[in-house]
Amino acid sequence: MTDRIFGLFGILLAIGFVMAAFAIEESFLSDVVGPKAFPLIIATVLGVSSAVIALRPDPEPVWPPLGRLAEIAAAVLVMVLYAELLPVVGFVISTAFAAGYLAWRLGSRPLEAVLVGVGTSVGIYVIFHLVLGLSLARGPLGF
Repeated sequence: MTDRIFGLFGILLAIGFVMAAFAIEESFLSDVVGPKAFPLIIATVLGVSSAVIALRPDPEPVWPPLGRLAEIAAAVLVMVLYAELLPVVGFVISTAFAAGYLAWRLGSRPLEAVLVGVGTSVGIYVIFHLVLGLSLARGPLGF
C-alpha cells in the first residue's frame, strides 16, 4: 500500500512539474531547446518511475524503529537548516557543518566527521569557485 501511495504522490508531483514548466515564459533570445525542456524531462522520468512504482508495488516494507525515524528526521532538519543558513553564513561554513553532521550520523567517528565536513566543503569550494569560477554563497568571512 505504501508503494502505491508513494507512486501516486510522485505522479502528482510530476504533473506539478509539467504545469510549472509550461508556465515558464520564453524570451525571444532563448536557445533552440528552450527553458522548458529540462523540467519536462525531469517530469517525464519522475512520472514514468512513479507509475511503475504504483502499478508494480513491492511487498509491504518493514518500517524502521522510532529511533531510526528520529535520526532520519534530524538529517532532514539539517538539510533544511543548510538551505536556510547558506546565504547567511556562506557556502564553506554551512557545507562543513552539514557534511560533518551527516558523516557522523553515517558512522564516522567525531574527529573523522569534522575532517570529512571540512574536506568536503573546502574541496568543493576549490573546484567550483577557484578552478571553475562559479559563484558560491559568500559568508561573513568573505568566502
